[in-house]
Amino acid sequence: MNLEKVAILSDIHGNITALNAVLDDIKNRGINRIFTLGDCVVKGANPDLVIDTIRQKCEVNLLGNCDYVICKPESKEKNFWTRNKIGEERAKYLASLPIYYDFYISGHLIRLFHSSPFRLDAIFNPMFSNEGTIYSGTEIKDPELLFKNTEFIGKSIEDKEPDVVGYGHSHTPCILRFKNKTIFNPGSVGFPVEMLNEDENDKSNKFSTLASYIIVEGVYNSKELSSISFNLVRVPYDIEKELKIIEESDVPNKDVIMRSIKNAIPNNLPKNKE
Repeated sequence: MNLEKVAILSDIHGNITALNAVLDDIKNRGINRIFTLGDCVVKGANPDLVIDTIRQKCEVNLLGNCDYVICKPESKEKNFWTRNKIGEERAKYLASLPIYYDFYISGHLIRLFHSSPFRLDAIFNPMFSNEGTIYSGTEIKDPELLFKNTEFIGKSIEDKEPDVVGYGHSHTPCILRFKNKTIFNPGSVGFPVEMLNEDENDKSNKFSTLASYIIVEGVYNSKELSSISFNLVRVPYDIEKELKIIEESDVPNKDVIMRSIKNAIPNNLPKNKE
């Protein structure tokens, strides 16, 4: 039985420094199979370099909500900073990405998507409620819904439901069991979030600013039940280098972006500034 490791990344958001650190960590572990769950643009100053890198290094790349908003055809005339930065060829590439990916490992059907099988920007966070926030209308409260076959991902009730679901979007990593199934979120490579972080002077914030990703290990492409594991990895990177890149760029919302990177504090970018 030959075990293979699959690295699963999400929410890079233009942070090339963090991405390179994660890719170095993956290489040092001898992992050759890399999947990403979307949102490689917006916020960071180098979305073009991030796109070029994942196209070269990653076997599977999925569409995220930010990727869709920036790169859909009708956004071409909106003068988004990110769209201008990446150019039309990269925008077309992102817009063409699939919204989900299924694969077997050690007898488990794993389904990956950016946020849910219903939409690209749904919120599922088992540790924090979004009730009363701007995200309350998109919150998924029942974990069972993540396993559903939906029209949005082109599945019907006749298709097999997954045994494991991996999603991103919330920037907050987790691994949990629900009704004999597994749910995991690799967190964010470029903009990790700790939902309770508020104090910029709290020195313990440094433990949440590390880039994160998930390693799934098992017998790849096998439908026979066998050993499987899920490993959450946190990777330190040169945050000061990335802050300097942002400071010297013309990316919008620098103060908000830099505050988030330095403290893993939740924040929202103003609309139409991306």
